[in-house]
Amino acid sequence: MQNLTRITRNPEVMGGKPCIRGMRVTVGTIVCLMASGHSANDILKVYPYLEEADIHEALAYETGCLIINTRP
Repeated sequence: MQNLTRITRNPEVMGGKPCIRGMRVTVGTIVCLMASGHSANDILKVYPYLEEADIHEALAYETGCLIINTRP
């Protein structure tokens, strides 16, 4: 998986789930919002402290996890 500097994991933040820059916004939250049809701009309006690069890294992180866990 590529070096993703914006995705952090800390057992004391959101139970150790992958989060955006140590904040209480999980990668899963971003992925679920996108899967529900929300755009990056929609997400940035709800979470104004996020940056577009945070969303891109969250999606890249999740994609990497899916690729690693996929079996032929």
